[in-house]
Amino acid sequence: MTITTRDGIGSGVIYRSDGVIVTDAHVVEDQSKQPYGTVQVQLADGSQASASIIGVDDPSDVAVIKADRSDLPAAQFSATTPDVGELAVVIGTPLGLTETVTAGIVSGLHRNMPPSAERPQGAIDLLQTDAPISPGNSGGAVVDGKGQVIGLSEAYLPPSSGAVAIGFVTPAATVTNVADQLLKNGKASHAVLGVVPADLTPEIVQRFNLATTTGALVIQVSPDSPADKAGIRAGDIITAFDGQKIAGVTDLLAALRKAQPGQEVGITAQRGKDAKTFSAVLADTSGTG
Repeated sequence: MTITTRDGIGSGVIYRSDGVIVTDAHVVEDQSKQPYGTVQVQLADGSQASASIIGVDDPSDVAVIKADRSDLPAAQFSATTPDVGELAVVIGTPLGLTETVTAGIVSGLHRNMPPSAERPQGAIDLLQTDAPISPGNSGGAVVDGKGQVIGLSEAYLPPSSGAVAIGFVTPAATVTNVADQLLKNGKASHAVLGVVPADLTPEIVQRFNLATTTGALVIQVSPDSPADKAGIRAGDIITAFDGQKIAGVTDLLAALRKAQPGQEVGITAQRGKDAKTFSAVLADTSGTG
């Protein structure tokens, strides 16, 4: 299905027969500020309807909207992770070309995308596919050979970057988990540590004569946050989180996304020449870090 906003076109998938639709949060971003606005959807039969934005979750880039329609054919979402090499069929509206289908395979699992200006929280645990994904495909279905949705089109690396057929997909398990939370609570729950991290660069390592070249540098600690209560300070370099090695910001965000609010985690950080260990009870909020 096609989703039209003030600034562009995206795609979506019917989640429930009562008009509930899932898509990418960035597709409806401009209409997702409180109070939520509306978008237009065009179904496969050519009919159109207005849809209200129910909830948006930026960390997972999943959004739920509800069209003023009923008795719609809901898609079936896969309950299992696909295998590398399985068929991946991308359905959507690339560049405004409605009902376009492209095909490829699942090229990889558990891919992470580093933070960027558009996605300051990065994106973690994605599927990779070589099926062509273009602007306008975002939020559309990616299905397997049985017709089950294995995820939503998330992003692609443009040829200008030197990439050849590298696209990313938000897995079905993430989509359904977040969508159900948005429908029930209006927001999704994420574990938060309360730091603003940055990657170590050779210049930073050399300038401050740091004892490690890998890890996530803590730029800022939020007052009264789990990190603050645990004793973590700005300037610390997080090298391990809940038993997982941390080589940079993407690793920290990925480990944090897998943790649960209220969970107590062990953290190792380099402070000057000393390695420090901390214990933090993660908070519950949809904010960053």
